[in-house]
Amino acid sequence: MNITPTPGNEAGRLEALRAYHILDTAPEHAYDDVTQMAAFICGAPIALMTCVDTNRLWFKSRVGLDVPEIPREQAFCAYTILNTEPMEVEDTTKDERFASNPTVTNAPNIRFYAGAPLVTPDGHAVGSLCVLDQHPRKLRGEQKSSLEKLARIIITHMEFRRVSRDLAAAAASIKTLSGIVPICASCKQIRNDQGYWQQVEAYLATHTEAKFSHSYCPTCVKIYLPETETGTGS
Repeated sequence: MNITPTPGNEAGRLEALRAYHILDTAPEHAYDDVTQMAAFICGAPIALMTCVDTNRLWFKSRVGLDVPEIPREQAFCAYTILNTEPMEVEDTTKDERFASNPTVTNAPNIRFYAGAPLVTPDGHAVGSLCVLDQHPRKLRGEQKSSLEKLARIIITHMEFRRVSRDLAAAAASIKTLSGIVPICASCKQIRNDQGYWQQVEAYLATHTEAKFSHSYCPTCVKIYLPETETGTGS
């Protein structure tokens, strides 16, 4: 078997994969439903949602296969992530990349593979949605198109989970910040984590992404700028 190739953007690809915090998580109906649908549409006994990690192919969802992961050098999906288009191998025994692969020469005796990469909005292929069979075959056009669409559904769901988690973390940070801020009763400066006192704007700028604009509240206008109040003057 040939040495498994590595994408040119491998470092960024792995960083993108880890940003989803999906590796080694428990099975979820949201992903299992899509994998089962892929198996049904493609008439395949095996369907997998895979994540291509540094040295392994980990299965977030699987139909027709018992193992949770395999070494990356045995993974068909390691080739799928090299492009953004689906990859299909009609007969693995006739493909020099896979003819000597242990999953071909031994159980589960894979003869057919088709996979659609899971491509992030930034263009990183972090895994695939794939179907496999023990008999050589070829997907029909509508089956391959459906596999692509299902892969896009998966990545959309992964993005939704990531954004929701980031928003929850930001909200928790703001809530925590509001409960621990020491502020001077006189000058209203805030003591930072290093014990130094800062103006409110400087403190918030280092702890949040808030931006500031300066103006006067109605009370201060009356005290410091009475001449600008509506109805005053000559």
